[in-house]
Amino acid sequence: MQEAIRKADVLIEALPYIKKFHRKTIVIKYGGSILSDEKIRRGVLEDIVFLSFMGLRPLLVHGGGANISERMRSLGKAAKFVDGLRVTDKKTLEMVEEELQKLNSTIVHELTELGAKASGISGKKVIAARKKQAKINLGFVGEIAKIKTKLILEDLSNDCVAVVLPLGKGPDAKTYNINADEAAAAIASGLGAEKLVLLTNVKGINRNIEDPHSFIPTLTVKEAEGLMKEKIIQEGMIPKVRACIEALHKGVKKTHIIDARTPHGLLLEIFTDKGIGTEIIR
Repeated sequence: MQEAIRKADVLIEALPYIKKFHRKTIVIKYGGSILSDEKIRRGVLEDIVFLSFMGLRPLLVHGGGANISERMRSLGKAAKFVDGLRVTDKKTLEMVEEELQKLNSTIVHELTELGAKASGISGKKVIAARKKQAKINLGFVGEIAKIKTKLILEDLSNDCVAVVLPLGKGPDAKTYNINADEAAAAIASGLGAEKLVLLTNVKGINRNIEDPHSFIPTLTVKEAEGLMKEKIIQEGMIPKVRACIEALHKGVKKTHIIDARTPHGLLLEIFTDKGIGTEIIR
């Protein structure tokens, strides 16, 4: 009986959030090595299906870096990165597109198995891109010029979980490789999303990465920018924090960085008072 009451208490705690976020768009970015772990992926997708059945409108943007790098290694091709961006020649672009499409199909299939309506969308249909300018030639790496929201909104309005892979199409009809964090932030901004949630393999942001007690549950944009200047936020966390800041500047109400390895972490972050990760707010 006590266990049943405890479960009921959890549902009651979630009720205000279910009401608040009903029919609101939640953009979730999921990538890296955690995307390749079937057990973790299943848990994340279960959470997304739950969000959909609770009346929210979840949209998933996925990367695929680990799969792409493994494919390149198997073919004896070295991966090269500059400031976290994969240098993408024509052959690499072909592998990127093939691996992203495979992952997209897998995710859509697994969401469908879990009972949700799901639709795979190539970013080439919704992301207008141009070649990214950098100190060295990155090849077919793009930056986002515009998000075309019509196709996405059609899926969301039909209670369909949209699953977007991060490629873009340029005015020259060329395909460009797009950073998944940037794609998620731009899509969240274009849709006026309630939340942008970045799933990663760490709890969130710490003032000292060696000290788990220095975890920061909430940051303002100004505080986050200060921590980057002080090099407290560094390496792989920088593009995620920048994506959050960009989304907040363009109208997304709240952003979150959470650990996908925490069972049902997505639900705990959205539907409980304390959450589990770091939220970045205006």
